[in-house]
Amino acid sequence: MAYGQFAYIYDQLMQDVPYDEWVSFVQTVKQKYMADDSDRFCVVDVGCGTGELAIRFAQAGWEVSGVDLSESMLAIAHEKASASGLSIPLFEQNMAELEGFKDVDCITIFCDSLNYLESEEDVKNTFKSAFNQLKVGGLLLFDVHSLYKMTQVFMNNTFTSVEEDVSYIWNSFPGEHPNSVEHELSFFVKEDESDRYLRFDELHFQRTFNVETYKKWLEEAGFSVKSITGDYSTDHMADHAERVFFVAQK
Repeated sequence: MAYGQFAYIYDQLMQDVPYDEWVSFVQTVKQKYMADDSDRFCVVDVGCGTGELAIRFAQAGWEVSGVDLSESMLAIAHEKASASGLSIPLFEQNMAELEGFKDVDCITIFCDSLNYLESEEDVKNTFKSAFNQLKVGGLLLFDVHSLYKMTQVFMNNTFTSVEEDVSYIWNSFPGEHPNSVEHELSFFVKEDESDRYLRFDELHFQRTFNVETYKKWLEEAGFSVKSITGDYSTDHMADHAERVFFVAQK
């Protein structure tokens, strides 16, 4: 799914997202499961969006590439990386059809990007394509919305934000599939140096599955599932965790 106009205000809306916690998660998992002590650590950040995580990965000294389905997101990621003095290769690809990254150390799919896949086959194919791009011993790290978040936090709820430059109304309602949600978003963006606001609307689909289903599909793809935890933790899962984190190794 492409983000359309949403790409251009994405970073403004995501200012409070704890990107550094994802970086810490990767650092901890790398130390725990990667036997290679060399300085080289090659990461492909799938669903990289505007590049916030990819830039942080590069600043940690890792070799990073970014993948996203949205041309608009990738254009912004390129501008931000260049402004940071970084050269990060960026590729417009479907995560279910990854190619060209043979024998990388780690593939990340963070910030619930996997939840945008609409079919079971797309999720399975994403795991298979990631497996094929990783070296033996390489890691697939991803997070998804928990069933709790989908059914208790999102479902049939309305969220609003009123700020000077950007405001939105966000309605979430049941999707076509079990444990899926459709997010109906209306944005009001202030025009430069005027009192006028431009409105645009977007519809975003997200779907999740239970933990055992993800584990089964990972194992069918050839992975060994090393840990399943919640909310950026690397060692436990709270009852009402909103994000479920998976560590799978080839």
